[in-house]
Amino acid sequence: MLGTAAGAWLTGQALFAEAGPARAASHPITLADCARLSPEEMAKRSPFITAAWKYLQKEAGTIKDEAVRKAVLGALENPAPTLLRRLAEPGARSAAYQELTAKALLKDRSESDFLPERGDPAASLHPFWAAPGSGYQSHHAYPGGLVTHTALNLRASLALYEGYKAVYGYGLDRDVVVASQTLHDVLKPWVFQWGELAASRTEQPMAGTGEHHPLSVAESLVRGLPAAVCVAQACAHDHPGTPEDEAKGVGYLTAAAILAGVEPVQAGLLAPGGNTLPLPRRSEPFVCHLGDHDFVLTVPMAKWTIAQMQELAAEKYAMSPENLKGKKFNAFRNYVFSQATIEALYGIYSTKGRQAFAERVAVLVKPA
Repeated sequence: MLGTAAGAWLTGQALFAEAGPARAASHPITLADCARLSPEEMAKRSPFITAAWKYLQKEAGTIKDEAVRKAVLGALENPAPTLLRRLAEPGARSAAYQELTAKALLKDRSESDFLPERGDPAASLHPFWAAPGSGYQSHHAYPGGLVTHTALNLRASLALYEGYKAVYGYGLDRDVVVASQTLHDVLKPWVFQWGELAASRTEQPMAGTGEHHPLSVAESLVRGLPAAVCVAQACAHDHPGTPEDEAKGVGYLTAAAILAGVEPVQAGLLAPGGNTLPLPRRSEPFVCHLGDHDFVLTVPMAKWTIAQMQELAAEKYAMSPENLKGKKFNAFRNYVFSQATIEALYGIYSTKGRQAFAERVAVLVKPA
């Protein structure tokens, strides 16, 4: 009999069984069509997102530890903020807010709004495969961007894993590498939820970084992931190679532990005294950090490509300055980016020029 996580895995696979390249649009759609499509519908049409989702499911399925494998597959299939169950207990939310504030891990936020709104601990607002990969003006800012971002990072992490083994004869814990990178942004569907204007929610800071980071580590803790996975996951943003950078990781883990309701030293997240990671420091946190560096290229790619899309929308799609600030443009860019990816579009623009860029977009959306 299939377990819950295994059943969810097959459900996710079946969802995209007919969403491969054969289902990609064979002719351009209209701007009105773009506005009618939901982020989920856009993601299902994309061969790139389909391939990335299947890759994540496949690699998560190779995790040897059964409990870890089920937890990772379950989180991918339903990235709901289950940590809200604990925070809904009498006094828990207030206590977490006060401790985060007292430790300077939360600033300029009220108790009523220090967490993203519309959180359901039982079901994610959006599927993992339809969420953006970051803020709306940043990397992978399109439906399905989270999947493509995570898949690229996991490929990079596994290449490092194989490289360390082949070059140094040093075998890292593959389960930790896969689980930590796969889950490093697990609550982005909650943090970057899609809004009425087809743009994603603006992220707020927490523990000196974007709130998705400590929230995602907290979610892994609540879901029972081992300390080694959670520590590696926490290092995605900053490695523990210098005291200054390690202090940031300690902050992320401390914030996550507060939200999850665990004591970080007792949980194996920090060394006795709470000032460093567990000693001696393991290598998997560094690999998770190195793997999460697609943003170095894709953040500027996104900014430059969004600017080109705005110019193109005004020139070829009859969009006014007001249109460029609202749903009409957002739906247009969401559809184009989800079907072609920001990254490939920038590759066309940077090597073949604006005309080739415009022609690629016109294959997807009919000019006015």
